[in-house]
Amino acid sequence: MERLTRRAFGGVLGGAALAAGRRPPNILYIMSDDHAANAISAYGSRVNRTPNIDRIARGGMRMENCFCTNSICTPSRAVILTGQYSHINGVKTLRDPLDAGRPHLGKMMQQAGYQTAIAGKWHLHCEPTGFDYWNVLTRPGGQGLYHNPVMSEMGSEKTYPGYATDIITDLSLEFLRRRDRKRPFFLMCHHKAPHRAWQPDAKHAGMYTDPIPEPLNLYDRYEHRSQAAARATLKIGDDMTETDFKQPRPPGLTGDALRKWAYQRYMQDYLRCVASVDDNVGRLLDYLDREKLSEDTMVIYTSDQGFFLGEHGYYDKRFMYEESLRMPLLIRKPGQIPAGAVNRDLVLNLDFAPTLLDFAGRKAGPGMQGRSFRAALEGRTPRDWRRSFYYRYWMHLADHGVPAHYGVRTRRYKLIYYYGQPLGTSGSLPEPRAPEWELFDLEKDPHEMRSVYGEPAYAGVVKELKAELARLQKEVGDTPWEG
Repeated sequence: MERLTRRAFGGVLGGAALAAGRRPPNILYIMSDDHAANAISAYGSRVNRTPNIDRIARGGMRMENCFCTNSICTPSRAVILTGQYSHINGVKTLRDPLDAGRPHLGKMMQQAGYQTAIAGKWHLHCEPTGFDYWNVLTRPGGQGLYHNPVMSEMGSEKTYPGYATDIITDLSLEFLRRRDRKRPFFLMCHHKAPHRAWQPDAKHAGMYTDPIPEPLNLYDRYEHRSQAAARATLKIGDDMTETDFKQPRPPGLTGDALRKWAYQRYMQDYLRCVASVDDNVGRLLDYLDREKLSEDTMVIYTSDQGFFLGEHGYYDKRFMYEESLRMPLLIRKPGQIPAGAVNRDLVLNLDFAPTLLDFAGRKAGPGMQGRSFRAALEGRTPRDWRRSFYYRYWMHLADHGVPAHYGVRTRRYKLIYYYGQPLGTSGSLPEPRAPEWELFDLEKDPHEMRSVYGEPAYAGVVKELKAELARLQKEVGDTPWEG
């Protein structure tokens, strides 16, 4: 691996965090792309084992109820950095750039005296700011390639031979080796994997040849729910391509038989990509152990959102359904976070920046809408912690035919409103759809197979949740759709 540019290791120590008292922890933030919690053995996976990611869970805390506020890559990354909802930070869709001048986590960590770096997927349609060193995937479209990726190192673009997951880890390790050891580090290691089209490397290509267990609702008929669920074009088999399968579709396969075959092909490659991520997480953890940095370093593992692994017969994300909405979040910091702990508070990607800043000795940035959950990590959840949260997906019928929608989730219930068309619809935008509501009782129906919206027994719940939805929209400054 070519040595890192010297620009990564200069700069003046900023902020008061190091001048006052005890040195704050190093922070290693590892984020994959589209890694569902259901494909992590610490979360009880039925389909694979992730021994290295599990090391973080054993040494720290597993967050059971971490959710995103807009389940799509670019917006979620902007939410994580800014601590703001999509309608506030301006990144509502995959096409929206992050304003490079906007305050965000990287810049504030610099101000706190941290040496900052990011390696891997950025995907925010601007050059990274707030990082002393950066080397990010570029073509195509900021998503990058699995093999021989094109990356931009501090604005200089070149092709790196090899496999993206290994390369991103190599760059992260090189930064750690070359860092200024007098300062704490904040490193964001952002993997491309296991994003579509799930291209494994040769090392893992022979894994998962035995049949992979199917989810209970792989052959979902989309009854008792909205038309949105049935019309969406993210169905395994029917809505996949030969690029996804890595081979031609077998002739004559249709319906459930096609879905059964396609599920195995999809999951084999998806899990092979996850296995490479897990191996490379192990490389980073081993480095911390060798260098005696583990005690002084907070390690986070997460994904930018959830992902469907055959549930409802789907792949991809976008919907407010649980598999798409839920993010894995594992956090380890010896001496501060109890080992092997589990937390079930409602935590959002909106909260990541305030929490990390809290550990760095800084207050949340101006305009941040999230809240630090440091107290919860230390085993003392505040009594006034949130009991509901707001979600909104903006990309009406884009790519996979999922309509724009928003909703509210509590511990037991989820109310979703597919509002038919985006605000300011014009002839150039996708056609409107009739508005639809869904209500799920997650206690009785955890797999979200039957909407109970309109059932008399839930009339009171609907009334309460609509009021809560309106309250949350007002609180976060979003505008309800008006048909």
